[in-house]
Amino acid sequence: MAETVKLTFEGETYEFPLVIGTEGEKAIDISKLRQTTGLITLDPGFVNTGSCVSAITFVDGEKGILRFRGYSIEELARYSSFREVAYLLIHNVLPTHEELQNFSILLNDQSMVHEDMQHFFETFPRGSHPMGILSAMVTALKSFYPYLQSAEEEMDRTVTRLLSKVRTMAAMSYKISIGHKVTYPRPDLSYCANFLNMMFDSPVKPYHIHKELVKALNVFWILHADHEQNCSTASVRVVGSGRVNLYAAISAGIAALWGPLHGGANQAVIEMLMDIKNDRGGLSRAVKRAKDRNDPFRLMGFGHRVYKSYDPRAKILKKMVDRVFTKLKISDPLLDIAKELEEIALQDDYFIDHNLYPNVDFYSGILLRAMGIPTNMFTVMFAIGRLPGWIAQWKEDADDPKWKLSRPRQIYAGPRKRKYVAIEKR
Repeated sequence: MAETVKLTFEGETYEFPLVIGTEGEKAIDISKLRQTTGLITLDPGFVNTGSCVSAITFVDGEKGILRFRGYSIEELARYSSFREVAYLLIHNVLPTHEELQNFSILLNDQSMVHEDMQHFFETFPRGSHPMGILSAMVTALKSFYPYLQSAEEEMDRTVTRLLSKVRTMAAMSYKISIGHKVTYPRPDLSYCANFLNMMFDSPVKPYHIHKELVKALNVFWILHADHEQNCSTASVRVVGSGRVNLYAAISAGIAALWGPLHGGANQAVIEMLMDIKNDRGGLSRAVKRAKDRNDPFRLMGFGHRVYKSYDPRAKILKKMVDRVFTKLKISDPLLDIAKELEEIALQDDYFIDHNLYPNVDFYSGILLRAMGIPTNMFTVMFAIGRLPGWIAQWKEDADDPKWKLSRPRQIYAGPRKRKYVAIEKR
């Protein structure tokens, strides 16, 4: 007999199914709560609410565990490429050599952007934020590629079109923003190497593709590929539940990711480290302010809504930063400040008691700086990495036989019914 949870209200007892996930997570199925009791739940921020049953990503915030389709993030970051992880998230299996080759061919075939789209880029005002441009351009893709059939072959083409063209558009937007000639994708380069080349190659100064930076970019994008039902992923699912096309749903995810508390956090970390560097009070003053409840200042890159221990992605990224800086003999004072700040925080009772450990954003900005990525492109880099997860989540929701249009309830707290007063009597 299935387990249930009992609710007693106004002398009546109701039973609701207990749902248990494969990793032992438990949830009360309240889908019939209002129908049977007349009640709804109130959960600001949805911090205690499961919006779906998903087989894509598992997160255990207390133990610091992250897995994609059952594979640990540590193993994927160490052994896989971003292309493999993208395939895994979308197709639910790690690809064979043949499958990966076919996937790579599709990515290469779809890497070019329609020449007419360059005119769109050029009409955005100078200084426009790349995330706003990217969101608009992804929506525009529907106009250039209007036919989305249900056939698997067409779906693969649409998926790889997004994965490949968004990467190309991101590099293109950067080139146009600095007034440089656009660099086209090359069929002889891998996914990550192609992006770096499109970003930094120049007719007067050919770009040297360093294998350490290619590896670092693979790891960076793998770590960001999915993360359960976060703000942007939930947005993709909610918008997608209206049965909009994939492009529109992804555009919504990009817009949600734009915020400084979500995708923009890595940029905020760099800005914070710069402020600490330029502040006479330095680290000691920053730590003191962070612990002062009356001070609005906060240390960016510390703490996480889900993780109550050290973010497993941050551990991987810290090692990658050290590796890149050592191999390429890079020196950055912000890295020194970051390491010292982390050391202070990990030994301070305040940070330990409040579970304020470094998260993935703490070191990601420093790694992107080492690659030469400009600060205003940091969130775009996050978006490219998160694309496979968004696509997988959209597809899972679209294929769900128990699909429902997202429509949250609310508790109304406004005025009760009032009599309308004619304007001349007000």
